[in-house]
Amino acid sequence: MTALLTAFCVTVLDQLVKWIVQNHMELGETIPLIKNVFHLTYIINPGAAFGILPHQDWFFLAIVVVLFVAFFLMRKKIPEKPLYFPAAVGMLLGGALGNGIDRVRIGGVVDFFDFRIWPIFNVADIFICLGVGLIAFYFWRHSS
Repeated sequence: MTALLTAFCVTVLDQLVKWIVQNHMELGETIPLIKNVFHLTYIINPGAAFGILPHQDWFFLAIVVVLFVAFFLMRKKIPEKPLYFPAAVGMLLGGALGNGIDRVRIGGVVDFFDFRIWPIFNVADIFICLGVGLIAFYFWRHSS
């Protein structure tokens, strides 16, 4: 239940922030929060991280479906302790679903966090990275 609740919360947060960006910024607009360090820059990314595999929406949507199918097949094997593990699974699922919703809705992903030295990213991307990192940490800590 923790994983699904986390996934739901991540998806809602991601979509809410993207809605705010889309309704208060023009596509391509950049707002410096810390000049030359951190900006909000509204773009539509047609690919994945770093813009790789542009316009491959069906491929990325298939990954979302595979993740959810794997989750539902394996959900009884996901340990509830430590709590961060099912939460991490939920972060991964919620982030993937948030970006998947964008791909279905607009044919790309709404990105806006712009650190100027890194590709522009979004809330879903943060949770995907956190989830994968925590899952890797769990397996590193619990390997024999």
